[in-house]
Amino acid sequence: MATLILDDGSEFQGYSFGYEKPVAGEVVFNTAMTGYPESLTDPSYAGQIIVLTYPLVGNYGVPDRSFRGDGVATFMESEKIHCEAIIISDYSHEFNHWNAVESLGEWLKSEQIPGLYGIDTRSLTKLLREKGSMKGKIVFNDPQEIEFRDPNAENQVANVSCKEVTTYGEGEGKKRVVLVDCGVKHNIIRCLVDRNLTVIRVPWDYDFNQLEWDGLFISNGPGDPDTCDVAVRNIRKALEGNKPVCGICMGNQLLGKAGGASIFKLKYGHRSHNQPVRMVGTNKCFITSQNHGYAVDNDSLGENWTPLFVNMNDGTNEGIRHKTKPFFSSQFHPEASSGPTDTEFMFDLFAETLETGKLPEYITREETTN
Repeated sequence: MATLILDDGSEFQGYSFGYEKPVAGEVVFNTAMTGYPESLTDPSYAGQIIVLTYPLVGNYGVPDRSFRGDGVATFMESEKIHCEAIIISDYSHEFNHWNAVESLGEWLKSEQIPGLYGIDTRSLTKLLREKGSMKGKIVFNDPQEIEFRDPNAENQVANVSCKEVTTYGEGEGKKRVVLVDCGVKHNIIRCLVDRNLTVIRVPWDYDFNQLEWDGLFISNGPGDPDTCDVAVRNIRKALEGNKPVCGICMGNQLLGKAGGASIFKLKYGHRSHNQPVRMVGTNKCFITSQNHGYAVDNDSLGENWTPLFVNMNDGTNEGIRHKTKPFFSSQFHPEASSGPTDTEFMFDLFAETLETGKLPEYITREETTN
């Protein structure tokens, strides 16, 4: 037995099926029905305890942790699990899938990540929706065996970013793209390389302006974007030029900050595969995969910037673009993994912008009925 304790005093008791050690972090919920291998290896979950609302988890096991020749994971989204722990309702002890090599519980134990099942995740999620994401801890013996911790007070991006410069698609890509690694998911690298681009992956605080590049790509990442001032200053310097710039998730927030916008924390964030977003000025809506707890304040955008996408559930920002230069971003994950790939055209848009040096008309025109 183990207990999840929230900082409001609420307690939820369950059964351990992972590694047994006390942990603490921010408790958040994800409403996706599938995709736990990808979610657990998403660096954006660093410092967080994930509550999966789908009731049955583990039935298709875990794929092998293999890597391509360039070091990119074959099935996962990074080299390891990044969340602090996982909480579910019903755990499937038996699994069956064509590429499964072990159970979810075995994987958690091998990477020393706790997992609890038998918890009323509906009740827990309702509490998190009402009060917002909260600090929590998982204890096995003594409620005082670990203290509460706020991961957003730490620079989580620095914890998950790469430590050295790495190049993918060297000698093959027709354009050179600097990828600022704030906690990049590997499918972002796959999507860029698949579009015949040479990707130069650099640490979050690396001064990439000293390199030769044709475009800049800013990745997703965990935590509070206000801890990433070094990256913002480097991005702001790049915005003085006219080379294409694109951001995803944390990249949207850092691009917004570099352009003068402010960021605010959402009550409980967007973590799911079914977030509807609309392209501003059109009636085009997309179902997107998302994982973030902060958002760009639309009202704080400078006169040279405008929203590109908006969330249809709560009206929050889902992307921005510059009015005259080839700079744009999305708060959602066009590469998905896991989730719908309806918006993977964002990578095609970036590749096209690298060729033309400007955003296409269907992005820049203010209104259309198509």
